Amino acid sequence: MAKTILIVDDSASLRQVVAIALKGGGYDVLEACDGKDALGKLSGQKIHLIISDVNMPNMNGIEFVKAVKQLPNYKFTPIIMLTTESQEDKKQEGQAAGAKAWVVKPFKPEQMLAAVAKLVLP
Repeated sequence: MAKTILIVDDSASLRQVVAIALKGGGYDVLEACDGKDALGKLSGQKIHLIISDVNMPNMNGIEFVKAVKQLPNYKFTPIIMLTTESQEDKKQEGQAAGAKAWVVKPFKPEQMLAAVAKLVLP
């Protein structure tokens, strides 16, 4: 059975690029346009990994990660931050919130798939 990955980004085109890469790698994909939308989609189904932007309207990526870590069903779901932010303090803030990896845009699809493969257990 394919593993399910939730992509959270306010850019529809970026969600599409990530989704194409993940589907090509054999993953099922759910999409959300910001943190609030994503939280609404976490309704108990198994999500194997979340890929989230940092800078989004309504609820940013760091707030979203903190909220996810409060949910019993998703407390241990690995999260990759996919962002234009490369400052060390932002990375530390993301890690402190519970993010497992930090990928800076622009990214190569194979780079994303390699990061995903490390965090999605078979």
